[in-house]
Amino acid sequence: MSSIFVTNATQYTGPGVVRALVAHNYHVICHDPSFADKGVREDFALATKTYAIAAQSPDNIYKEVSSIGDVDKFVFNDTHPNTAALIEDIDVESFNAAFQALLVFPFRLSQLFLPDLKILKRGAIVFITSARQLKPEPGFAVATSIRAGATAFASALATEAAPFDIQVNTIQPNYLYSELYYPKAKYVDDPAGRTEIEKTVPVGRLGTPEEFGELVEFFVSGRSPFTTGQEINFTGGWPK
Repeated sequence: MSSIFVTNATQYTGPGVVRALVAHNYHVICHDPSFADKGVREDFALATKTYAIAAQSPDNIYKEVSSIGDVDKFVFNDTHPNTAALIEDIDVESFNAAFQALLVFPFRLSQLFLPDLKILKRGAIVFITSARQLKPEPGFAVATSIRAGATAFASALATEAAPFDIQVNTIQPNYLYSELYYPKAKYVDDPAGRTEIEKTVPVGRLGTPEEFGELVEFFVSGRSPFTTGQEINFTGGWPK
């Protein structure tokens, strides 16, 4: 059974990714900020049939995950709340908080795990970023710029990792159902929200966590090892 590590398992794309990987018989090791609480951690592991770790900082995550065994697959599912603000109103503290969560966190994890993957001469890393930079919206310069930076870092990592048979790919979602970014009450249950999505997304609906999870599973599966350094948009045909 192949082992895979997923960050922020209860947030953003995490729930769909975890369900898909478990269904495909991976041994899934999960991180989440809420897992600092032992009870939450144990309940999640039992409910999802996964292994939930307590560690939170990249260095401690590396130590705990490495103690479990040779993990050679990673899904960096990084999250941070989007708070709309025009560029002149963005405070540096807010920008730095997003920068730490969306770019420094996966950067440091990559630094820590990459030497082990090079020794193994195998591995797959999937970065979950965002497609926002395809059509920037007023008020969202923070997420747009930092997510684009994470995508660029993944591309650089892919180039350095490729000679060691390590795949690195990026999936850029937008209009994917999640309670953090496109909550059900507003965009699924509310007719006005559904109409907004139908007008904006060519497919006419939000993407589902299950669809996203299946795409991630393909990229970590090893079925197409020549595929690396790619940026795949999961957007239902947006923007058009």
